[in-house]
Amino acid sequence: MTDDEWEYLPLRLPPGVSRLTATTQLSIQAEFGGWELSNVRLYSDGTRKVLLRRKRRKVALPVIT
Repeated sequence: MTDDEWEYLPLRLPPGVSRLTATTQLSIQAEFGGWELSNVRLYSDGTRKVLLRRKRRKVALPVIT
């Protein structure tokens, strides 16, 4: 996803992922990819849907998966 000012990275974290593991994974994305947290949805089955965003850049940074 993109718009004129931001680019977005949607992530889905399965129900078995602990809060600590999710925090660590998102921190790595932030540190090395320049992403920041835009939105988190926690569903009743434990699934988390996360939306990260970062300012658009002329030179793209690699995505860590």
